[in-house]
Amino acid sequence: MSDDRTQFLGSSDVASVLNISSWKSQHRLYLEKIGAVVDEPTPEKKRIFARGKRWEPVVVDMLVDELEDRGHDVLVIGRNLRFSDPEHPFMQAEIDLLLQLDGEVVNGEMKTVHPFAAKEWGEPGSDDIPLHYAAQSMHGLMVTGRRWFSRRLCIVAALIGVDDLRIHQIERDDETIAAMRARELEFWRRVQERDPPDPSTAADIRWLYGKDAGEVMDADDELLTLCRDLQSAKAIEKQAAKSIESLETRLKLAMGNAAILQHEGRTLATWKTNKDSTKTDWKAAYMDLAAHPGHIKQFTTTAAGNRPLLLKKGW
Repeated sequence: MSDDRTQFLGSSDVASVLNISSWKSQHRLYLEKIGAVVDEPTPEKKRIFARGKRWEPVVVDMLVDELEDRGHDVLVIGRNLRFSDPEHPFMQAEIDLLLQLDGEVVNGEMKTVHPFAAKEWGEPGSDDIPLHYAAQSMHGLMVTGRRWFSRRLCIVAALIGVDDLRIHQIERDDETIAAMRARELEFWRRVQERDPPDPSTAADIRWLYGKDAGEVMDADDELLTLCRDLQSAKAIEKQAAKSIESLETRLKLAMGNAAILQHEGRTLATWKTNKDSTKTDWKAAYMDLAAHPGHIKQFTTTAAGNRPLLLKKGW
């Protein structure tokens, strides 16, 4: 199978096809598939990919140990494999792990999650995982489930931080798969026929119309209404910002030096001082290091912690 991603739809493409991706729109994915643009990972994405690759073997070992501790018979039978759909070969799935679990072959997806994103993951054992990962897992079950393996389950192992392993399960749902399959077929038809999806994000607009052509356009009734609605929305936003600032000021003035505001034992708001933060200007430090080795401290500054006002939900 070719590694040219313009030739197939992979597991990581599915969220964009379904318009549920936070990173890439369907229009952007279309442009990549026709070769109009090249997906250049940002430094942040590169760090995420590197972290996942580095930690994946550890997550696999932790998963196997955890399943065995629960009394399951576990055997790893494959890692980092790619399968193609026998009916539509452009539908392909990258599977992190194949497990023989109590005699049945199941898919496995390994995820490393920043602790700040832990709230996006539900109770261990449930299928409550971020939607784009659920779509990726279901796509994998769609592609691999058409083979002789009885794949009705995908285990998603999410390592939160360095020691919090959460095991989730996505069960094959034929109704969901049928709907996803139709969407993927329609998207691929667009790619083959050069029928672009409508742009839907600010990034799409920036790419399409990054520079003006110096032309003058007359507004019709629809555009005139759109301009008025936008103007009204901005005015409401501006007024809301002023109201928020005024209300916060009044609340802070009333709280004074208090860190917590309560009512009948329930916390309404907190206004606590954060710890001081230390920051080193590494670029300047490295430039100066050759001339003055050992003087890193002169480029390190300490900023006093701020004091954010946080309103508690649910009271």
